[in-house]
Parts: sequence; structure tokens; C-alpha cells
Amino acid sequence: MPKNKNAEYRFLVLDRCFSDFHHKYTIEDLLEKVNDKLYDANGSKSMIMERQLRVDLNSIRKMLPDGIYLEAIPFDGKKCYYRYSEPNFSIYKNELSVAEVQNLRSTIEMLGKYRGVPSNGWLEEVISNLEIRFGVKGNAENLVSFEQNERLKGLEYLAMIIDATINHQPLEIEYVSAKGNYHKHILHPYFVKQYNGRWYLFGLDEKEERIKNLALDRIQKLNTNEHAFRKNENIDFNSYFDNVVGVTVPYEAQLEEIQLKFSPHRFKYVTSKPIHKSQKTISEKDCIISLNLYHTLELEQQIFSFGPDVEVLSPTWFRDEFSNKIADCMKKYFSVQKPCIEDGELCSRNQTMDVKL
Repeated sequence: MPKNKNAEYRFLVLDRCFSDFHHKYTIEDLLEKVNDKLYDANGSKSMIMERQLRVDLNSIRKMLPDGIYLEAIPFDGKKCYYRYSEPNFSIYKNELSVAEVQNLRSTIEMLGKYRGVPSNGWLEEVISNLEIRFGVKGNAENLVSFEQNERLKGLEYLAMIIDATINHQPLEIEYVSAKGNYHKHILHPYFVKQYNGRWYLFGLDEKEERIKNLALDRIQKLNTNEHAFRKNENIDFNSYFDNVVGVTVPYEAQLEEIQLKFSPHRFKYVTSKPIHKSQKTISEKDCIISLNLYHTLELEQQIFSFGPDVEVLSPTWFRDEFSNKIADCMKKYFSVQKPCIEDGELCSRNQTMDVKL
């Protein structure tokens, strides 16, 4: 393989073209393709002429194993196109196939939505390397939008957290909880997840000896720690969130079957966009569904978002808890002002009506 980085870019692009049996790349096409990638990587100073391109073709021919050839196939009169004698062959053994590279395009487009988010250049470098390495770029048109909150606090820690997770480096974290309580954690980072526009770090809390999740926007200070890293040997994060809505996985909790009844028009929405993968339809006529999962605050928030279009049927304790919270909400809206007389003068006094459900 070429030692010169500029030459390596050229060989990567050429190798990809020679493996692609869906297109016919002439010498002019190859030169344009290579120079496009070189320009993206280093600007016009790195672009080459046809003479250098032909030298590269001969160099690649010398790298091919027995039985594989770089063929120049005549077509359209005097022209010819170049490809390997075997489809999907690559001089880079760990390369993706042409079909896989096409699927990679959507991933690059998704990552591209986070360009500009503070990451100390880490994300920008990843995206650029993917584009150059596999010869694909996201569509220049803005066709897909992904939810992101660029003003969210804590994004400046994201690159450092991911690096520590990859490199098995414990973190020392100063943290303020949702209730305003200050905590200091020594966390062995295992996983990073985005949910509902926020980023969360999951890892083993050294003091509590259990998995904790910390919201990045509540981190006050972050540093690496020299403690010996404790590897994750128990949690499979591919299935860790299977039984919850959100990011909170309760300890010592049991799965519950929760039944919900919806208004007819909202029932159609919920069945087309399930709340959770465990969702099942109990009765289409009565618009009732069931969920089999752990009770979490995120689940409650999701159910509350349906407003008057939903009724919790079971379990009984959850129905009662939900009813009490609705009653508390109604008290705020049923507060009325009644006139009163104090010392012979008209005044007003807030009086709250009792709400019975």
C-alpha cells in the first residue's frame, strides 16, 4: 500500500471504482472522481494530471494477486472503461462491498446533521474520513432532518466522554441532580445514548456499585481519573433498554402489564406509532392497548402527553396514582377569585374549589 497519504486517497477511490460493476469508468471519469476526492480532502493543490493517474493504475496492477486483473474493456468506439476481473474484489481486504457503501451514505447524512455541534473537531474528522475512505458523501440537498438541540448544555463534554468510553478511562464527574443536589462521581463509562433531545452517559458508579445514567447537561465539571478501569461484563446495551420507555432502567422492579384506553381518533395514531415495542391491541372496538414494561417517569410523561384522549385502566395502583396527579392539575385550573369584605372595603381572595374525580 502507498505510504504517501495523498496517494492512499487516490488508491482508495480507484479501488472503489474498479470494484463497481454498475458503472463504466473511463480514464476521464477516473481522473474526475479522484480529483473530486482530493479536492475535498486537501484542496486544489493535491489534484493530479492524467499522467499520474496512469502511473497509479500500473501500481495497482502490480498489487493484484494471481487470477485477478485490472481490465481495460473497449466500448463506444475508441473508449474503454476500467474494472477488476472479479466484481467486489478489493485490494483493501476489510473494505465494504459496493452495496454496503451505498447504505453507508444515509449514515453519513445523519452524522452530518451534527456538524457544527461542539466536539473539538472529533465528529468532523470522523465524517470526513468516512467520506474519503469509502468514496461517498451525504446528499448536498437538505432532504432529511434529525432532531438536535444545538443549545443544549453539556455537548462540549461529548467528545471527551466518547473518547474515555472507547479508551476505557474512568471519569471524575461533578454533577447537579434535577433536584439541585451536588454529587461527585467516579464513573467507569460504558455507553452514550441520546433520548428526547438530550444526551446521557451510562457507566458503573464506583461508590454505589451499580449502573448510573447521568444527563450531560447537568455535568458541572469533567476530568479523567487514574483509577483502574472496570470493564463492563454484565450489561448488554443492545437489549438494556428493551423494557422501558426512555433511559431510566429501574433496579429491583418487576415488569407490569399496563392497559390504556384511547379516544377513537387517537387510537389510530397510537396503533400506527406504538408507544413501545411490547404494545398489543386488546380491543379495537373499545380502543384498548396493553404495554408490558417497567414503570418509569418517562412512561408517565408519554402517557400524560395524550391529555384527555387516554385513560389508564390498569394496574389499579397506577390508575389511582394517575388519577391523583390529574386531580392536582385540575386544582390549579379551578382556582377562582370570590369577592369579600374586609373592614368595610371590597377585596378579593383566592379560593380553591374541591375537585372530586
